[in-house]
Amino acid sequence: MIKAIGFDADDTLWHNETHFQDMQRQLTEIIVGHTGDPDQIDAHLMAVERRNLRKYGYGAKGFALSMIETALELTEQRVSGAEIAHIIAMVQRFLDKDVHLLDGVIETLSWVRGRYPCFLITKGDEIEQREKLAKSKLRPFFKEVHVVLEKDPDMYRSIVQREGLDPGQFLMVGNSVRSDILPVLAIGGEAVHIPYEVTWKHEQVEPSPEASHRFATLSSIRDLPAFLEGGLRAPA
Repeated sequence: MIKAIGFDADDTLWHNETHFQDMQRQLTEIIVGHTGDPDQIDAHLMAVERRNLRKYGYGAKGFALSMIETALELTEQRVSGAEIAHIIAMVQRFLDKDVHLLDGVIETLSWVRGRYPCFLITKGDEIEQREKLAKSKLRPFFKEVHVVLEKDPDMYRSIVQREGLDPGQFLMVGNSVRSDILPVLAIGGEAVHIPYEVTWKHEQVEPSPEASHRFATLSSIRDLPAFLEGGLRAPA
């Protein structure tokens, strides 16, 4: 029996990755004149992001540094100061943006909070994630908020144990199979996958056939109450 529910934040409760995709397109426009190959820019940026995750973590600030490094490396430092300033400015604009909730979030959280203790579990920069949460006005829905460096089985296990739960009593809801689904299944928890319209390449993973039968996939967060009431089932 489920006794507590965790929710991811970015691209589960509010739009996020589409903004990063837009910044990546702007980076390409800035430096493609130096390189002439948009695909090379995308591939190099992804490699730099992965290389830098241990140093900078997740979030817009680390993304900004990775974009600047990509611009410098691919242009052999021919990128101008004005172009670097453009990259910094577009990240600053992102950080200043309002948060836009996905359809059905308020209604679903209102329903769930009345029946289960809810936890927000998000990875990224502490200041950035808490600022987005404040802008969203969703804080009252959650018993606890956890901003973590990485979502792995040990992290989920620590939260479950802290709440005095068995893993099978915990359900995680999120858009990333890599971060929100597989680590929870690994500790014996339950999970619901709600895909977003676009997924960052780092988060893309194909679950094994065995794992794919152990979690539900819903088309919208609006479907979560019906799933919890038993109207929807995970794939057999």
